[in-house]
Amino acid sequence: MLVREVMSSPAITVRRTDPVRRAIRVLHDNDITAAPVVDDAGRLAGVVSELDLLRGEFEPDPRATVQPARSAQEPPPRRVMEVMTSDVVTVSETTDVTTAIGLMVGKRIKSLPVLRGHEIVGVISRRDLMAMLARSDDDLRQAVADALHEQYPFGPSWDVTVHNGVAELSGPPHKYADHIADVLARTVPGIVRVRHHIRSSP
Repeated sequence: MLVREVMSSPAITVRRTDPVRRAIRVLHDNDITAAPVVDDAGRLAGVVSELDLLRGEFEPDPRATVQPARSAQEPPPRRVMEVMTSDVVTVSETTDVTTAIGLMVGKRIKSLPVLRGHEIVGVISRRDLMAMLARSDDDLRQAVADALHEQYPFGPSWDVTVHNGVAELSGPPHKYADHIADVLARTVPGIVRVRHHIRSSP
């Protein structure tokens, strides 16, 4: 499965000169945990996350301690450029999803901007991946059947069943059918494994 088949597009971005409070509203209103940051030319300049934006936005509440609250030593950040992460990990549309997952795990990040050259074309997040895995077996079965029919319209007919994301394909023996069906089924987002059964002739 490729990143382009799972990513959210178009990407929701903020500008590096945006006020922090505007960026907070963008993330909140779109129910996302991070957003790519773009410069004046629209190119990727960084990424800003919820934690980045929360920094310095709250003052200590004097009711929470018997000690008097100390005044802030410096004013809270006002612009996205002051809190964003500039060292950004990205992927392309044709990156394998397993590579993207490895980057998320290794870097401990929740999302990755997706680039086509210098253009931001989407974002792939843990939530996108979870949404694919949460698809119902009925939806997945139909998606596999549609893919087989569209890409291999003159081949043998296949009976398709899906259980917990595992597709089972049953059909007559054919020189290339198993390979083609296997490749196609594995490109359907949400399918985690494919099993083959050769249907006996009547």
